[in-house]
Amino acid sequence: MTNEPLLLTPGPLTTSKATKEAMLRDWGSRDAAFIELTARICRKLESIAGVSEGSHICVPVQGSGTFAVEATIDTLVSKRGKVLVLINGAYGGRIAKICEINGRAYTVLETDENTPTDPNQVAAGLAADPDITHVVAVHCETTSGILNPISEIAAVVAAAGRSLIIDAMSSFGALPLNVDEVPCAAIVASSNKCLEGVPGVGFAIIEKEALAVSKSNATSLSLDLYDQWQALEQTGQWRFTPPTHVLAALDQALIQHEAEGGVEGRGARYQKNCQVLTSGMRELGFKTYLSDTLQAPIIVTFHLPEDKSFDFGQFYDKLQARGFTIYPGKLTKADSFRMGCIGNLTDTDMENAVAAVAAVINELGVVSL
Repeated sequence: MTNEPLLLTPGPLTTSKATKEAMLRDWGSRDAAFIELTARICRKLESIAGVSEGSHICVPVQGSGTFAVEATIDTLVSKRGKVLVLINGAYGGRIAKICEINGRAYTVLETDENTPTDPNQVAAGLAADPDITHVVAVHCETTSGILNPISEIAAVVAAAGRSLIIDAMSSFGALPLNVDEVPCAAIVASSNKCLEGVPGVGFAIIEKEALAVSKSNATSLSLDLYDQWQALEQTGQWRFTPPTHVLAALDQALIQHEAEGGVEGRGARYQKNCQVLTSGMRELGFKTYLSDTLQAPIIVTFHLPEDKSFDFGQFYDKLQARGFTIYPGKLTKADSFRMGCIGNLTDTDMENAVAAVAAVINELGVVSL
């Protein structure tokens, strides 16, 4: 084990040595080699999303995934539009906040954090409100780790003649999401998460027809994806200083993603990680927040033990001392903590993490889980 703890979190994540080493080179943002690197990354991201015949185009933007989500909503939703936000966790709630701050009319369909969005309720909401132009859905809500039925949601949105924006931050690259099969105006994700790059750049894979009519929608200069698209189309260059080292790392990470077998291969490793982690923690006595039928192989939420000897702060620190960093819970109705299955990790790492948990709870004197 290295001196760096393994990150069992929803991001940032543990990255490979090759990805880290890709950041050792400095790039000139106007150089032909960097322009080609940007174009290559965009082509590969479009391929992962199943783009065929140029229906959608990848538009990258500096910043975290939230930057990309805000940029996409602000660019695609006109000032006269209205958004239906599907919420069953903190990230859906954040999307509603984006709409509020950006002055976009919106309404919400909210379910409990352990309840997937019901496509029938989406259909009913759209039928009841003809002013709704866009629906925004989170594919995998990492508040709990729940997977929402995005194909079914997409079908009812398309049937109602509205546009769907998918926050695929925690699923893109590991779970199937094909624009030919899941009709949508945009898929939004980032270099982080399942692509196993480093944080610092987000992107939206946007339907060209929707992007072409989005001029002047944006209320932000730096987050205007129409303007970014135009600059990249005309010059191949970013409008403002790009995160060159982050993009170089993503370029390398995408090579590794392809070598692993793409979405199918990456998803299979994460699924194995999830199975080993979940079964091992249950054997110790920990209880998962979600049933297996709702659990995505991305991050697992566990209830905090009721034993008075359990102290999360000590639990966290002692696990980190053993080489594993986990995440506190983000649920509003249950005391919990989270352990991620993604990043440059294997099932052996999961086994070692469970063993570390067993050692820590023994050290803390926890007997009742």
